Formats: sequence, structure tokens, C-alpha cells
Amino acid sequence: MRRHHVAGIPAALMLIAVAACSGPGSDSGAVQDMSGAAPAPADETYGTNEPVSPADDPESTFAVDVDTASYDYARRSLEDGALPPADQIRPEEFVNYFDQGYSEPDGNGFAVSVDSAELPEWYDAGDATHVMRVGLQTRSEPETERADVNLTFVIDVSGSMEGDRIELVRDSLDLLVSQLRPTDAVAIVTYESDSEVLQGMTDVGDGEELHEAISELNARGSTNMQAGLEDGYELAGEVFDPAKDNRVILLSDGEANVGLTEHDAMLDELGEDIAAGITLLTVGVGDSYNQELLEQLADNGDGWAVYFATESEAERVFSERLTSTLGVAARDAKIQVTFDEATVAEYRLIGFENRAIADDEFEDDGVDGGEVGPGHSVTALYALTLTGDGGDVATVGVRWQDPEGEETGTAEAVLPTEDLSEDPGSHLSVDLVAAAFAEILRGSSAFDCEDLLPAARELAETSEDPDVDELADLIETASALGA
Repeated sequence: MRRHHVAGIPAALMLIAVAACSGPGSDSGAVQDMSGAAPAPADETYGTNEPVSPADDPESTFAVDVDTASYDYARRSLEDGALPPADQIRPEEFVNYFDQGYSEPDGNGFAVSVDSAELPEWYDAGDATHVMRVGLQTRSEPETERADVNLTFVIDVSGSMEGDRIELVRDSLDLLVSQLRPTDAVAIVTYESDSEVLQGMTDVGDGEELHEAISELNARGSTNMQAGLEDGYELAGEVFDPAKDNRVILLSDGEANVGLTEHDAMLDELGEDIAAGITLLTVGVGDSYNQELLEQLADNGDGWAVYFATESEAERVFSERLTSTLGVAARDAKIQVTFDEATVAEYRLIGFENRAIADDEFEDDGVDGGEVGPGHSVTALYALTLTGDGGDVATVGVRWQDPEGEETGTAEAVLPTEDLSEDPGSHLSVDLVAAAFAEILRGSSAFDCEDLLPAARELAETSEDPDVDELADLIETASALGA
């Protein structure tokens, strides 16, 4: 099957809509160059959250985020001997890279936990004395229980993907197809100067046909991402099956230089409602890519963003992370934390700047939140300055849409002052080190990697998690590079 893109929005594309999908936006940044050249500035960047007094604003509200691309990208940059660009660092994605050990709920939606501890001596950032962790956890789903999937891959085959990148994509897709069930289905759309349906929706049981299509992927031409997304969403809409998990998966270095090139313009052109029931996952490819464009496309497409640049990273993404995201436990999930001004003098949310929503939109189910898959966790950290009085520190509210119906799910947890701890425990300690590392990389002068490294090494010595060992190594590398 070969269908070439025709300019303009296909009429069938607009029929996909069943509900609006909108969210916070930002203009795209420049493609990053690991050679050390300074990236071009983004037209708009998100600042860093400042301390807030509950007397002025007691509520902190944001959409959940399970992306990890920022951490993956920073790791690749450091391993290549360069500090990552500060505007590519998102602390929440560093924290959410690590296992949290939360308890799972019995059904769809979230188990909610909240804990707090004194900040360690090395954390010398203003008047804050405690860290508070908000944790969400969805229920794991056995592979035999998940719904079948329709996966529409939209693959960048422009000249910037030539060489190792397109080879990585071919190998990764071959790996994924071999791991899917025969009753799952895959389609492939490619784009360069124009777009093309390389393979219509095909059952994985016909794997030979899919592998042959994958082998035809070759890089050439300019980069018309808009055309690829239009054809991808049109195809996904034509074969949409409400009994299946329907996804569009964009694989690209994020460089768009033909047609529309910024995420908000692309989404506006595609129409507000195209992502209803069709989740967009973005996969960044290569050692330099436009992370902000892919991250914002994913956030506004009810999905999430991941990244790889090497064969081992690609295998991890496609054999672990991508397969674990198949299925949905909660849609449009939002968090609202309400602080008690008698107990809390100031609070500061660490990260989530580009996921903030208005406090009065928390209960508005028409406002986009985040989508979370089975067995996933979401963690948010707050630095707190306490008044010393007793009472409740904060109340955490969570709101989401049940993926199996139209019902709204809610959950709540409270942190009283008597539950404050001196010892943060292993998981919260790792979270705090990861968050502090991200803040250093994005320019915080409160501490540096040399201050952080002893705590990271101590955690690595006591943890059995190889990711914690790697975190300590990355902090040491960043320290040597002057962070």
C-alpha cells in the first residue's frame, strides 16, 4: 500500500474527534549540537519555580508527567563529554527515571502517598528545611490482560536521520514487532520532504510483511514532520478500534524544516480534537535532537516522550519502556496540593514548570492532564519552609478519567506534621539527589556537583539498583566538567 500525502488537512482527519485535547504550550527550541556549540535560544522558555507563601496562594496544581527523555538526553550528553544545555533539563524527569517502591492500587487509577523528611546538610537552598514527596502509582497489568494495540509509527526518514540513526530505528522496530502479540497491529508512515504510507495497518501475525517494510526504511530529503503527523493521524483514525489501545508513535531527531516547524502550530493545524482516544508517543533519536519540540508534542498529545542514541538505549526503550506503556490506567490525570498557611511558610515545587495549570481548572475535566500507563509511578517533590506549628502540612488531591468509561476518579492523601521524618529513606534520598543534580545542570548556584557527589556515592554503595550507580557516575562526570 502506498499513499502519498496531499497538502492540507484531510477531511477524514477531522472526523477522529470525540473530545478536545489541549494543554500548556511553548515554542520549540533549537536542535542541540553535542559538539559544544551554543544552541539557538528558544522563542519562549519556562522559568524555575520560585518559593510561594500559602498565604498568597495555598494551591499548587499541575498535570502529571511520566516522561524520562530529559534524563536520558543528559546522560548521553555527559557520556559524550559535554554538559547538556540548561534549557533541556527538567527535574521531574530526572526524579521519575528512578524506581520508587510505591504500593499499587487494586484497580484503575492511583494509589496516593505523601511523605516528608528533613533536608540533608548539603541541600543549602534558601530557607527550606524539609522535602515533601507526592507519589502516585498505578496497578501493574499482566501482558495477558492488556488490550490489543493498533500502533501507527510515523518515522522521520529525512537526511538528518541518515547512517546510525535510521539503522537504530530499523533494528528497534524489528525488535518491537517480534515482541508484540499476533493480534496486535502495526502501520508505518514515513516522512521527509513529503510523507508516505509505507505499510497500512497490518496484524503482527503477518510479521514477515512488516519486517520487509521496516527493511525499506532509508534516510533522504528534508523534514516535513507536519505531513507525517497528518497522514499518521489520518491512518490511525481510519482504523480506530475502541476495543484496542490506539497510538501514534513518532520517531525523529525532532528537526522540522519544511512546513510547520513548531509544536503549537502543528497541533493547531491538525485540529484540537485529533488525539481523542489516540495517544501520541514521541521517541527522540540520536545524539542531538530537538527535545523541546518532541516533549511538547507528547504532552499535548496525551502521551509521553522517551529518547535513545545507542543500540543498548534503543533496546531498553523498545523492549522495556515502550512495551510497558501499552495500555492505559488513567487519562487526564492532575494533581492539586493545598498547603496549610499555619504550618507552611513557603513551598516550592521542584520542576513541572511546563505542566502547570490554573488552580480553578483542577476540577474541569475538559482541561488536559497526563496519561499514565499500567504499573507506572509519578513523583513530585516540594522544598518546604515550615513555621514550627502543628497541624496538617498539606492535602494532596488527584483527579483523572477512567480509561474504561467516562467516570472521573479522585483520591486524596494528607500529610500531618507528626508524620514528618528526620530520615528520608532510600527512595526519597535518591529522588532528592536526582532533583538536585537536575537543578545544578540547569544553572542553580545553591550547590554544585562536588557538594552532591558524596551523598550520591553513599547511596550507590548501599543500593542494589544499577541506575543509582549510574547516577553517581554521571554526577562525577558533570563535576569534572565544571558543574
